[in-house]
Amino acid sequence: MKGSRPEQAMLSKDTDLSKTEETRAVIEGMVDGLNDHRITDIGEFFSEGFRWMGNTGCGSKEGLREFQDNWQKPFQAAFHDKVCVDEARLYMGEWAAAFGRQEVTHGGEFMGIPASGKRITVRYMDFWKVVDGKIVDNYVMVDFPHVMAQLGVDVFNGKGWEAYDRGEATPPAP
Repeated sequence: MKGSRPEQAMLSKDTDLSKTEETRAVIEGMVDGLNDHRITDIGEFFSEGFRWMGNTGCGSKEGLREFQDNWQKPFQAAFHDKVCVDEARLYMGEWAAAFGRQEVTHGGEFMGIPASGKRITVRYMDFWKVVDGKIVDNYVMVDFPHVMAQLGVDVFNGKGWEAYDRGEATPPAP
């Protein structure tokens, strides 16, 4: 890229590094709460007006109530026996990030797919901002195409770029 560059890391560049341990405690407690399937009292970790910003298929939630009603409850209705495993966590001041998986049983309808009883993996990445001991922002990527593939649905209709990896297709020239 020639010329001027866009500003990078605007949201985290002024983070208060002295808040790292406080952020760690909030995130670790919140993940334990999610593994305990807490809904009604999960506000212990989230501000009332926090924002949950998910990828397409997940939606975005404004506030604790929308998160509970429009994410936690539908997710728990579709997927039972959920165990969240953060494979890596990073902490920097008021910011934390993790990626990992949820091991779940598909016990209810999910995106039109009837319950299968299959044990599957739901991969995710999260970035959180913690202010005054509460999560105020949560940027989320949940790999719903992978979930659907495990349930027998190819959202890419055979056109996924994995075909390049397997040598079944040739990438176009740039």
